[in-house]
Amino acid sequence: MRHYEVAIVLHPDLEIDLENVLKKVEKIFTDLGAKVNKKDNWGKKRLAYKINKQDWGIYVFYELEIEPANVREINSRLRITEEVMRYLIVSIEDIKYLKKPKIRPITKKGESKDKN
Repeated sequence: MRHYEVAIVLHPDLEIDLENVLKKVEKIFTDLGAKVNKKDNWGKKRLAYKINKQDWGIYVFYELEIEPANVREINSRLRITEEVMRYLIVSIEDIKYLKKPKIRPITKKGESKDKN
């Protein structure tokens, strides 16, 4: 199981009945064996550019644990879900690997790293 973050932009008119749409999206995840660790609803925000003639969108972020083989299926199901305007799936483990700091040994001036 790997950790993924899924960012979803939903149609702004769904603000009234948002819970049913979120249940539908979460059902997509759980049907494929994903475990939802965290859900963060940012609410209705202005988009940087128009999507499907819409200036606004509802942003929802999920953190999931799922097998990498099932990510492709999530991708295809979100693509055909009418309520979802845009989505992005990112592996959190890959991001943590890229941000890993490089540690160098600290030495005093004039002192060599190798002591023979």
